[in-house]
Amino acid sequence: MEWLIAPFEVTFVQRALWGGLLVSGICALAGTWVVVRGMAFLGEAMAHGLLPGVAAAALFGVSPVLGAAVSATAMAAGVTVLGRSPRFAADTAIGLLFAGMLALGVIIVSRSQSFAVDVTGLLFGDILAIRPRDVAYLAVALGISLIVAVLGHRAFVALALDPRTAHTLGLRPRWAQGALLALLTLAIIASFHIVGTLLVFGLLIAPPAAATYFSHRIPVIMALAAAFGGFATVAGLLVSWHTGTAAGATIALIAVALFFVAAVAARLRALRPGAGTQVLVTVLALGTVLPLAGCATPEPETPAQERPHGYVEGAEEADGPQSRLVAVDSDGSVRVVDLVTGEIADGGRAPRTQGIAGDGRFAYPGAPTATRIVDGGSWTVDHGDHMHYYRAAVRDIGDVPTGPVTGAYSDTVLTGLITETPAPRTVLLDRAALEAGTVTERGVVDGLAVPYAEHVVVVTGSGGVQVRDRAGAVVHPLSEPCPAPRGTALTRRGVVFGCADGAVVVSVEAGEFTAAKIAYPHPVPEGERALEFAHRAGSTVLVARAGERGIWVLDSRAGGWRLVETGPVLAATTAGEGSALLTLTRDGVLHALDPGTGAESARAQVLSEPYADGPPPVLEIDANRAYVNDARGRAIHEIDYRDNLRRARTFELDIAPAYLVETGR
Repeated sequence: MEWLIAPFEVTFVQRALWGGLLVSGICALAGTWVVVRGMAFLGEAMAHGLLPGVAAAALFGVSPVLGAAVSATAMAAGVTVLGRSPRFAADTAIGLLFAGMLALGVIIVSRSQSFAVDVTGLLFGDILAIRPRDVAYLAVALGISLIVAVLGHRAFVALALDPRTAHTLGLRPRWAQGALLALLTLAIIASFHIVGTLLVFGLLIAPPAAATYFSHRIPVIMALAAAFGGFATVAGLLVSWHTGTAAGATIALIAVALFFVAAVAARLRALRPGAGTQVLVTVLALGTVLPLAGCATPEPETPAQERPHGYVEGAEEADGPQSRLVAVDSDGSVRVVDLVTGEIADGGRAPRTQGIAGDGRFAYPGAPTATRIVDGGSWTVDHGDHMHYYRAAVRDIGDVPTGPVTGAYSDTVLTGLITETPAPRTVLLDRAALEAGTVTERGVVDGLAVPYAEHVVVVTGSGGVQVRDRAGAVVHPLSEPCPAPRGTALTRRGVVFGCADGAVVVSVEAGEFTAAKIAYPHPVPEGERALEFAHRAGSTVLVARAGERGIWVLDSRAGGWRLVETGPVLAATTAGEGSALLTLTRDGVLHALDPGTGAESARAQVLSEPYADGPPPVLEIDANRAYVNDARGRAIHEIDYRDNLRRARTFELDIAPAYLVETGR
């Protein structure tokens, strides 16, 4: 029974289960009246009417729930006002508003070039991204819906039978209609985050419609609809987990399939009394009783202490990257910005910081004689065919004696902290101890050293390239030299080291390490060398400043350099092959350059004042956004680099963020 139990051992699936069950209850209360009163077209129009609000919210970087609420309220108000007109039927007003809101939503979506990524989850749902506070909101929404349904039950029934009778009985049909619309609006707003604006209609209509085959009493229909929705949630999460399908869409599809099962069961019951009920009970049992029985069934062959796959003590697993930004001011105050929740946490102190690096989880703000270690509390574990994403509390780990760190790289055993002042030197730390909250040195390497493929790749100060085991013994001396080494990067292809005559890429295949030289296309003076690489994590395309002349673009996969003569820049980066080159100039303007021609395609003012002195701003980039620190403006700006450098969000800080690094990638 492990296949039934395993998905629900994961924290984010547990939250998805609770969220789906709560949404099932909310949709059952509102959807029953939608089905009984024949308001399906209104329900569909309301669900699709959320699109402009959600799209606008994503475009301007505000809460999608707020956008959905505004859009749904406008839709409900429009239906109420136009529905009173004697010139046309109510469904005409609904159709007009439906078409208008949908068209407005499409126009807003077309305004952005990156909506395919930004709003896909909002349109089609992301039940696996539910957070604890979302579950709390859904519980409150269910409570409010239950109160409205109970208090308005008599008026709703009278309104469904005959509005004139309701008026005669003093039940105020217009108020009842408004309350019913409010109940429907609440259900749709609460549900769109789970199954999306385009799929909420299925969960709202299908379970109550299926329930009407088995009862004519409103409370019973509501209870059955909640049970059908709960079954669809459990079954949908199981199917999604094992087949890799979209969870929200799978739940909605199973909910609709349940309607047809109920229709067949009702038909069988008409032909043979009792047969339809047996079919229904069997279907529900497979989705509810068996998982519960599986949870209660002992499995002696599995040790009691065995942890679920991917389990990490003290961490919470999520369904997607939990990126955070670690920012440090010149006085050493550390702040950690959660890019998922928008919350800002205190990360401790790192006095006399002169630089910063990160290895995907930990940030290393470095002072002249020591480097502070801050656990950003977010990281990704790559298992090759799948990934695990984690979040935990921010921690101040402690210090390690080393100068300002220019690079930090980790594997499961070692973390290498590289400092290049006055000469290349790497401090190796015990990774497990670091994750446990202590600093344990495993050795010091004279040269640039990067943990890679269960070994340590080293370029010595004299330019020799070696592969060592974790004990420090040389096991693979490589013939390709790297004179005057400066700058490192870790890509999907291998480890990149900057050299006086270009770069060396060390890669491994079938246990065999090789080194390949990528020479500069022409002799390069010392002042125009690539000394520090920037890129998206894992990308094979790197960017480095070329002195006052411009930027170097190194394609480690294709094996070539290209000089883009932009003039002097403060920072530069790129998201990878085919993505725009981003450069930040002293006037505080961010430029997007065509990766093929180098021509400018967009520009945006991102710094509150032109750069004058102090540490230059940093450009961090991931698969969706770029981030730039504005020390004078005491802020960090999130930039959508695929949408004409649109500023998506700004994080206001109580410090002047002079240094910045991203974790969780």
